[in-house]
Amino acid sequence: MDTAQIWAERRAETMLQLGRLDGRLRGSPCTDIFLAKARLHGAVALAGLAGVPIDLSDLQDWITGRTSPPRASEGLNDPISVAAVFHLAISRDEDSRDPILRATLNALRTVLDDRSAAALWGGEDIAHFGPLWRTVRQQAALPFPKGGLRAIADRVFAIADLTRASSADAAEVVTVDGRALSLPSRAPDRNWLIAVAVPTMLFHARVTTRVIPSFVLLPKFLPPTPAKLADMMADELAKAVRAGLQELDAIEAASADAIDALSVTKRSRAPLLARLQLAYPGLQAKAVAQLLEISPQGARKLLASLSPPASSTA
Repeated sequence: MDTAQIWAERRAETMLQLGRLDGRLRGSPCTDIFLAKARLHGAVALAGLAGVPIDLSDLQDWITGRTSPPRASEGLNDPISVAAVFHLAISRDEDSRDPILRATLNALRTVLDDRSAAALWGGEDIAHFGPLWRTVRQQAALPFPKGGLRAIADRVFAIADLTRASSADAAEVVTVDGRALSLPSRAPDRNWLIAVAVPTMLFHARVTTRVIPSFVLLPKFLPPTPAKLADMMADELAKAVRAGLQELDAIEAASADAIDALSVTKRSRAPLLARLQLAYPGLQAKAVAQLLEISPQGARKLLASLSPPASSTA
């Protein structure tokens, strides 16, 4: 069997497994939890590409109010703040027509206001990378003449050329109050910013049937040609699909265990809270009250009823 046949078989197997994941997400009662966690996994991957490596638990601690943004104190020499990366990552889903994806975004923003957090912890980053992100987002949303990973690889290279060409303009920005700022130059690689849009491009290029936020796929540095990038993305897609199937298995099992362990009435909010804690373990009473639209006292009682709390599948 020659190399071309081996690659063809690998890609066929990847697409078969992707079809399995897609089918399960259409019928799973835990699709919302899966997509919520996929958004966090994707943000962690993007932070690593941007040069600010963090763990999923670091992100969950920040979202649930236990800590400041990851690396906010020790990462003084970071090329960009985690708060800014996270804001740009989840803003990708603002225009999504997927009702479940939008619902998970609304729930997340009920717990954490990423926009104000980004302004507080990474205002200069947003001013610098915001124009580039708008360019990336516009180009990523353009129709694909052909589907598949090679079409995405070609688009990635085209966007990379545009971001390099506009980098000088991006250094000159205007703040909300009208002040003109000349920001210092940044590191030349901006692949993480393009990677933010890859899950959307996979959807528009008909590789996936919905946006899966954890499917980032890009390497830190681009290879010499789009053809090589398409091969690398195929390998990463295979890994992402396997991880996605394992994650969905774990979430469904943990959800069933958490709900079975509860002895509550049908009207109780405890099962819903148990599911939410699978994505955001350690939710505080204030966040629970906002998410479930109940009083702070009721939120504290609900949290006390989940003893021990639902475990994370991170």
